[in-house]
Amino acid sequence: MSAASLWARRATLLVGFVFLYAPIVILAVMSFNASRLVSVWGGFSTKWYAALLENEQLLRSAKISLAAALTSAAIATLLGLFAAIALARFGCFRTRMLFFGAVHAPLVLPEVVLGLALLTCFVALGVGRGFVTLVIGHVTLTMCFTTVAILAAMRDCDPALEEAAMDLGATPPEAFVRVALPQIAPAVITAYLLAFTLSLDDLIIASFATGPGATTLPMRIYSQVRLGVSPQINAISTLLLALVAVALGLAALVSYWRARRNLQAVKTAAPTPNNAS
Repeated sequence: MSAASLWARRATLLVGFVFLYAPIVILAVMSFNASRLVSVWGGFSTKWYAALLENEQLLRSAKISLAAALTSAAIATLLGLFAAIALARFGCFRTRMLFFGAVHAPLVLPEVVLGLALLTCFVALGVGRGFVTLVIGHVTLTMCFTTVAILAAMRDCDPALEEAAMDLGATPPEAFVRVALPQIAPAVITAYLLAFTLSLDDLIIASFATGPGATTLPMRIYSQVRLGVSPQINAISTLLLALVAVALGLAALVSYWRARRNLQAVKTAAPTPNNAS
């Protein structure tokens, strides 16, 4: 590879990183701006983070978003686990393709269409929109992602190990919990963190599924930004980005730990030269 080609690739990579992450860096830097004008730097200050403690609306919306994300992620991960078990262990049952399509439909549906469908369903059933409908909407959105993550891990598990456990007297649920579940535990954790992040960042589904008493943090930020960008908005957005970054970092660490454990298992199972001879 020539030096010119190498520098061209590095320059392209640098431009891509600047394009993707420069707005995030600017947002984080301006959250420490002492000036009320977000376009003018007035010195370093953390007063806007302190002012967040007195902003009851933002704090209430943040609590609602966290509660909805934690709850919907748990439900979506559990349902995704059940769906992955059905797709990986139940063979080619009659409605498999229909079930597979229904589970993965939110992956290809526009969020506006999904949100409108949820709103129509809630109105037709006479369900008042609030925190419960918000959780239902986020579960509907994130369950497909948890199913994909867990299903990929289950396909790497050897069913013969569960069959051996059942031959030794374990029931099918006991064999799954004791044999398969420890193997897919990193994928389950990754699926939960992914669902948590998607729920915490969601704006479109929440706009259709929630009511006036359950305004999420992205909805609150969007409504206030339309009237002008406040330094407190920069501060709460930076905290939200930090929380999402931590969740994604944990998911990456879990995936790395899983890959490293699988590699170690392969090395352990591989025959040594003495055994091969």
